Amino acid sequence: MPRTAETASFKFNHTMLRVKDPKMSLAFYQDILGMDLLSKQDFSDFTLYFLAFNHEGKDLTAKEKEATRFSREGVLELTHNHGTESDSNFQGYASGNTDPGKGFGHIAITVDDVEKACERFEKLGVAFKKKPSDGKMKNIAFILDPDGYWIEVVPGVLNL
Repeated sequence: MPRTAETASFKFNHTMLRVKDPKMSLAFYQDILGMDLLSKQDFSDFTLYFLAFNHEGKDLTAKEKEATRFSREGVLELTHNHGTESDSNFQGYASGNTDPGKGFGHIAITVDDVEKACERFEKLGVAFKKKPSDGKMKNIAFILDPDGYWIEVVPGVLNL
């Protein structure tokens, strides 16, 4: 069914993941995956962090990042409920890939070269769920973020 005039401007904006420790998660998504922090919003009992890849070819000011947060696609929202990082009884969040709570599966990023990206991830100590040579689906990988969420690593162009 073709898009209608009413839905022509709709875009997929963001996905939200809850995180235990924002310092660890921000380091992972910024330093390992290369995402930029678009904005941070503090509330009394939680903080929101919005991240995305910068493909603009220029550094954006904090004001520009904030202004474009809802107009772009591919944004990741990390939600930190205050206190989880220091609660020794906190069991973590369900990744969605195990019972109970099976449902959500993963997010995905595209890279120019899956093998090279995975070599870099390995050098940086990133945990893998699946390396490119494992399993039936070759040339893709799954890495794990600090909270155990799966991130699929796929080539930008799929050679069939």
